[in-house]
Amino acid sequence: MTTKRKKWQLQEAKNKFSEVVRKANQEGPQTVTKHGKDSVVVLSAKDYQKLERPKNSLVDFFQESLLFVIQLDVRRDKSLARDIELWVI
Repeated sequence: MTTKRKKWQLQEAKNKFSEVVRKANQEGPQTVTKHGKDSVVVLSAKDYQKLERPKNSLVDFFQESLLFVIQLDVRRDKSLARDIELWVI
């Protein structure tokens, strides 16, 4: 279930910071705006850790996937290119 992210004006977020933190933990990221524009996002430590988790490299992905065990024939066709006729308009 996804709820619409709450937006807080900076002054309101400062005055109700405990509530902003509580909502970030219970409901998800909370956006703080400054002069009507998104400025920062307050998120739970759990959500932050998900973002900071090391990503696997592309090599790791293929080695861990089922594609690694499939034997593919990836030899290049070495026959000459066919002749084509180009039209100039």
